[in-house]
Amino acid sequence: MLRSPFFILMLLFSIVSCQESVKTNSDSSNNKETSNDSIAEQYSTLGDTFSSEHKLDSAFYYYLKSTELLKEKGSSPYIAYNLVGMAHIQQTFGDYYSSEETLTEALPYINNNLQYQVAAYNLFGIAAKELKNYDDAVSYYTTVLKTVKDSVARVAVFNNIATVYLEQKKYKKAVVLLEPFLKLDILDSLQNKKARIMDNLGFAYYKNKQDARGLTLMNEALVIRKSNADFYGSIESYLHLADYYQNKDFQKSKENALQAYHEATRQQSIDERLEALSFLMSYNQEKGVNRYSLMFVNLNDSIKKVRSNAKNKFAKIRYDSRKVILENIKYKGLRTATLLQLETQKNQKYLSVFGLVMLLAGIGFIINYYKNKTKQERLKASYSTETRISKQLHDELANDVFYTMTFAETQDLQNPEKKETLLNNLDKIYARIRNFSKVNSPIETGEHFERNIKQMLNSYKSSTTKVIIKNGNPIDWSKVDAEKKIAIHRVLQELMVNMKKYSQASFVVVGFDLELNKLKIEYSDNGIGFAEKLILKNGLQNAENRIQTINGILTFDTQTNKGFKAKIVVPK
Repeated sequence: MLRSPFFILMLLFSIVSCQESVKTNSDSSNNKETSNDSIAEQYSTLGDTFSSEHKLDSAFYYYLKSTELLKEKGSSPYIAYNLVGMAHIQQTFGDYYSSEETLTEALPYINNNLQYQVAAYNLFGIAAKELKNYDDAVSYYTTVLKTVKDSVARVAVFNNIATVYLEQKKYKKAVVLLEPFLKLDILDSLQNKKARIMDNLGFAYYKNKQDARGLTLMNEALVIRKSNADFYGSIESYLHLADYYQNKDFQKSKENALQAYHEATRQQSIDERLEALSFLMSYNQEKGVNRYSLMFVNLNDSIKKVRSNAKNKFAKIRYDSRKVILENIKYKGLRTATLLQLETQKNQKYLSVFGLVMLLAGIGFIINYYKNKTKQERLKASYSTETRISKQLHDELANDVFYTMTFAETQDLQNPEKKETLLNNLDKIYARIRNFSKVNSPIETGEHFERNIKQMLNSYKSSTTKVIIKNGNPIDWSKVDAEKKIAIHRVLQELMVNMKKYSQASFVVVGFDLELNKLKIEYSDNGIGFAEKLILKNGLQNAENRIQTINGILTFDTQTNKGFKAKIVVPK
């Protein structure tokens, strides 16, 4: 195999030390740690212990238990640590798909922790390489390079990228990547790392048809590894040499493959044993039976079974754990739902009482508001009427009385002509007073209302003004409120007064109709019309206020020299 586990082990060891640091800092900075946090930390520590004892199923279980407790709290650096440990265990058993899922789950909890980032993305790289997603593997390792600053660690990452290139048969790229590192002085004190670089570079040279140069580097790397007791590393050297001699020297290829097989057996490295047997299968055949082929098949079947059992075991651990969590959630959910239902019922009672109080208060407010509004509008209408009466008394009647008094004081009333003039003036004043009294007298709202209102309208007829009353659908005035009758009478009276004083009309039409249970009264004349400001100034604003008090609508339509129209609509 071209995979190098050294770098990931180095990172995991650094995370373990980091975890210890986190635990210490947590103890000193948060003296009120919850019981769940303490239990979760103990579970994580148990996971470390079982992992160091190679009891990986137990390690996986406690990492998972720790993670689940911490997730209830929300977020914690221990979550990322536990998940990275679980992913590493899954990779140990060759479950690279599950490992990728676990690492993806860890990413949101890593945040800006550089050590966890390095470990996670390095494991991502290994999983992608083993699943033959080579471009993804290079991408993950490149991400690690952006984070790692230590020169030795960076060399290890570049070496991992080079192993991916070798798997892709991109031997030239591997050569270009690894050559500069042979000249680094720092590797002289790190012989095992230097041997790894030399071996991979030698293998790349050989595959790039630089056999002599490649063989030299691979042999030198093997010597360094043997002298430094790097037994695991020597397996890779033997496998590379077995490949080199495969088509050159049958015996040497077999010898190196056997060395790799025996060393891999001592190191309990299954994948390397299988690779060594794959070489030996093609060399050894005795009496028609390929002994190494049988060994390969048996070992391969065995490892598949072990790894399959491990995958199923880890999946069952997760399933059982999640089942317990779901049952707890279901219990908590039912309890919460019951409490929520009780609380909702209590709140509904409060809301019902509050809503009823607010409704009654609102109704009271609305009634009071409209009472006050109606009262104010009536006061305003009364004030407007009083003001108009006062103005009429002052402008019309008072001037006539004053003129008559002055005439009586200054003229000889013994003179028949003068006396006749005085009597005529007094008669005019009497007629004005009578008409004035009639206009402002209380309105009969009983059975004679219709007759009286038509008499009022006809009273404005003159030699120069013709008044026509039109009747549409008959109106039963006995079913109309007295308040509405008074308002209609006063408004029509106001319209007729304005016509008499301002419009210079010779023709007036007033129509009464009943349509859709609404009284409709239309007024029109052929006078000079009024500008809007003049309308309001001459008392029609008062008429509009009266109609609004009985929930009616009064609209005007007028243009200068084009007559005047008004429409009254009042609900019956």
